Amino acid sequence: MRTLREVTGSLPRKKQARINARAKELIAEEMSLQSLRKAHRKTQKSMATRLGIGQDSVSRLEQRSDMLLSTLRDYVKAMGGTVRLLAEFKGSAPIELARLGTLVETKKAPRRRKRAEARRRTFPKAA
Repeated sequence: MRTLREVTGSLPRKKQARINARAKELIAEEMSLQSLRKAHRKTQKSMATRLGIGQDSVSRLEQRSDMLLSTLRDYVKAMGGTVRLLAEFKGSAPIELARLGTLVETKKAPRRRKRAEARRRTFPKAA
């Protein structure tokens, strides 16, 4: 029985290059946060410092299968990268979804002075 390495080694060089390129694509698509961190030569401790959390929290974060998009963006940003979210539909070009997972500051509602003044009239301060 021949090994996979023997079979691919007997193929033309162009075909071997295409196979290797596709293998790299597939591996990159399935990379976990932990392997992504290791590929960028970061430790959990260094990531914890950059994120302002404990090393144990980084470990738990890397094991999660579900997280907020903003958490993922912060994690990747701490490594020096960015996260882009694409929606893909059959027969059309991918569409980048912007502003998802980012915190948008909202204006605070103005304080209502009338209500506060009415409370003071109803409950005067004890002398």
